[in-house]
Amino acid sequence: MPWTTADMPDQSGRVAVVTGANSGLGLATATGLAQRGATVVLACRNPARAEQAAARIGGRTELLQLDLASLDSVRAAAAELHRRHERIDLLVNNAGVMIPPHQRTADGFELQFGTNHLGHFALTGLVLDLLREVPGSRVVVLGSLAHRIARHGVNFGDLQSERHYSRSRAYGQSKLANLMFMYALQRRLAASGAETIALGAHPGYSATELSRHLPAALQLANRYAVAPFAQPAELGALPTLRAATDPRAMGAHYYGPDGPFEVRGFPVLKATAVPAHDEVAQERLWTVSEELTGVHYA
Repeated sequence: MPWTTADMPDQSGRVAVVTGANSGLGLATATGLAQRGATVVLACRNPARAEQAAARIGGRTELLQLDLASLDSVRAAAAELHRRHERIDLLVNNAGVMIPPHQRTADGFELQFGTNHLGHFALTGLVLDLLREVPGSRVVVLGSLAHRIARHGVNFGDLQSERHYSRSRAYGQSKLANLMFMYALQRRLAASGAETIALGAHPGYSATELSRHLPAALQLANRYAVAPFAQPAELGALPTLRAATDPRAMGAHYYGPDGPFEVRGFPVLKATAVPAHDEVAQERLWTVSEELTGVHYA
């Protein structure tokens, strides 16, 4: 039988933080968790849109200002979470940007790598103490089919795309980095005896606002040739919700749609590309990420 939100166990009493929860997959994820009784912290860059999302979701929601493209904002958000909560049961690293023109974050990082990977790396490290002693706690990292674009692995020689910038290559690299981080984090959590596990998920091809940065010609192609095949965000969020709540899920599990080419369908266990499993590269990325963000995991 397909796994749906009807299979989600009761989430009452759990505190869930969802980044980028004001629209698309994040909104659908936050809604699913709230409907099952969780207190959901909507960690969003735009406060006005977060308020609108909270009104749509209903239930127990909180707003948290978070701009993953600014390490100052990440640190402030982490400090605020410590002020509000003694524990967190679930951190969903969902927010991201996809194939924008070449831009830099407030700290000078290439926007996609800095937002999608480094911002979440820093946030997770800064709030991990709120999770690690909580039974059943989880960190869920949102991957993408696009991680397969980076088939040669992370380009450590040009990590910030200073020599050459390809929108799609930089996006694929950032999503590969997300999954490498997930595996390395799970390895550390297991070795330390923490209660927390780290898992991944990808939404297939879902109708969200991520395509807004496509060049004009690709916008037209997407609208008329590709978008009709996209699944709604509510279905695209199911792999994340399964990783977040399925009692049978284990550390380093990775969920995605069961349909052809993993584009759409119901969530099942999936495999990641070979470069994501390179432990030497994972450890190099971890060290570089600590150096760039200044966040060192205990």
